[in-house]
Amino acid sequence: MDLTTSYMGLVLRNPLIASASPLGADLDNLRRLEDAGAGAVVLPSIFEEQIVAERNEMERRTDVPATGSAEAQTYFPVYAGYGLGPERHLDLVRRAKDAIGIPVIASLNGMTHVGWTGYARGLQEAGADAIELNVYFIPADLAMTGREVEQRYFDILAAVKASVAIPVAVKIGPYFSAIGAMARALAAGGADALVLFNRFYQPDIDTATLRVSMELELSTPAEMRLPLLWIAILAGRVRASLAASTGVESADDVFKYLLAGADTVMMTSSLLRHGVDHMRMLLDGLTALLAAREVASLGEIRGRMSQRNLKNPTAIERANYVHILQGYHVSRAT
Repeated sequence: MDLTTSYMGLVLRNPLIASASPLGADLDNLRRLEDAGAGAVVLPSIFEEQIVAERNEMERRTDVPATGSAEAQTYFPVYAGYGLGPERHLDLVRRAKDAIGIPVIASLNGMTHVGWTGYARGLQEAGADAIELNVYFIPADLAMTGREVEQRYFDILAAVKASVAIPVAVKIGPYFSAIGAMARALAAGGADALVLFNRFYQPDIDTATLRVSMELELSTPAEMRLPLLWIAILAGRVRASLAASTGVESADDVFKYLLAGADTVMMTSSLLRHGVDHMRMLLDGLTALLAAREVASLGEIRGRMSQRNLKNPTAIERANYVHILQGYHVSRAT
């Protein structure tokens, strides 16, 4: 059975990708993920705040009064990374490339293009096969327009694309007013892949302490519906590869995303929940599902349930929504 997949120009042995998580910071885990069958890995994100902190530290250490003599320049400290996050992250990319043979995708997480251009180039030089831009931006400024929010994504993408030659994916959230138009614009702007969707961690309120609570909640299969919908709508209609993200727990979930039209399927929560070896269960389960249907390659099933391939394309639009609500019956308590 041929599970080979093309993702933004990279050839993967199968469509399963371990997305960014703390697991990827450990070389032993990366080796185990490769042994368990992962088609590629996304390394933990480097955050814009870390890049800015390193730059500020560099400026602080070199902010020495000049004496007017050229010799004074020799007093400036030689930059050696100072042990901050970004340099360690570049080293992780280098070591990951030496440790495993599957594609290594670096992840940049931020909300502006400040400092990203030079660092993206550093990731490429360190050996990353591709870069995933995780634009984690919540427009809390009530004066900011939707167009300004979208432009920020375009500016970040343009800055990174101009500085590297490797493929660039953009991980977006589901909160744009017109996701389809945004997806097409990002693809036209050079995005080699779109990752659907980013999960914005939302605050809660601890009523006992009256403090804002920020706790990580792992995704569940119930969260698949939204990315599944938009992958089905976008499949075959944008020039970028499509990566499904969120809610993958079982081989059935992987199969659904592929039927909708995803080129690759990413998972984090299930690996954190069940361990690295869960990757093997997902791959074996997917292989069994395809074998039971006598599928020889992923091309036979990918996108079969996308909107453009459905006999009734409105099945995933409003008509089906109305049908479901009208057909629902509330049971009466006896």
